[in-house]
Amino acid sequence: MAKQFARIEDNHKSFIARQRIFFTASAAEGTRVNISPRPTEALRLVDDLTAIYLDKTGSGNETAAHLLVDGRLTLMFCAFEGPPVILRLYGNGRMIRRGSAEYLALLDTHYGGEEPLGARQIIRLDIDLVQTSCGYGVPLFDYQGERCNLDRWAEAKGEDGLRAYWREKNLTSMDGLPTGLLDEEELVS
Repeated sequence: MAKQFARIEDNHKSFIARQRIFFTASAAEGTRVNISPRPTEALRLVDDLTAIYLDKTGSGNETAAHLLVDGRLTLMFCAFEGPPVILRLYGNGRMIRRGSAEYLALLDTHYGGEEPLGARQIIRLDIDLVQTSCGYGVPLFDYQGERCNLDRWAEAKGEDGLRAYWREKNLTSMDGLPTGLLDEEELVS
């Protein structure tokens, strides 16, 4: 039942646009596999072979650490309403550091120059395979809305509090791998 494609096709774009959540999966040799939910409002399809998402501050930064070491990244979308489908985007990812020229250009081009408080990096996926499968085992759910907890938390922390949090919680993975979140200058200041 699974079908594979060399790139994102128009029907895949339509399916992705209807979803409210996607999941990222990453790992590096000898580490735990990390799976994280993400809101699709953060996702942009740059072209048929590239996806990016604006990553907000979280309790860990596993994906960035795994990408530095291994690079493999999978994004998965499930239909929780409508016809059953699972769509996966496979490829190599990398973290784009907040404030870098590339980050600012992507922010301007794909997010209208708007950077939400708590944004810590952009994750880029260079896609080498798109796969769909039946999704028959995915249950139906009713969407009730987005949670605003993370945004309220970031507002309460403020920019200085977020940087302190990054230093405390986001510079290494749970397995001790560096995330590359801050450059050397920021680490010593």
